[in-house]
Amino acid sequence: MIGVLAASQLVGKNSVGVDIFGANHAWFFITLLTIGYLGSRGLAKAGSRR
Repeated sequence: MIGVLAASQLVGKNSVGVDIFGANHAWFFITLLTIGYLGSRGLAKAGSRR
């Protein structure tokens, strides 16, 4: 998550002046990462006997 936020901050504007990786995109990717993480943890727990 820190990497996504850092990339969002470091990526600047393009030649037209449009922010190509803004905060809304960063938070969308963080949401996807969170869903993927929670899904993988659920699958890992589903495979355990305890």
